[in-house]
Amino acid sequence: MSETVTLDVVRRVAELALLELKDDEVARMQKDLNAILGHIDQLNELDTAGVPPMAQVSEILGGQIEASAEALREDVVRPSIDRTAVLREAPEADHRFFKVPKVIER
Repeated sequence: MSETVTLDVVRRVAELALLELKDDEVARMQKDLNAILGHIDQLNELDTAGVPPMAQVSEILGGQIEASAEALREDVVRPSIDRTAVLREAPEADHRFFKVPKVIER
């Protein structure tokens, strides 16, 4: 079995993700993450030597893609909006990017 996720690891990941978890949420997250790793361990036990790698999900769906293809638009390259004109209309910009106020504080 893979290494188990500790409470300290859950707290660190939550900190990196800017999540504020209560103690009961940390314990529940630890249990859930360890369950996920357990399932991955089970999948790793499967013999996939004879299974070809998949490149497209559409190969599995078969005729379903052709039946709904009319809902997909054709992929066509078109001219875009002029960057200079758009940035000129922005409240604040630096000739390359929009400048926006900071919204996340640590």
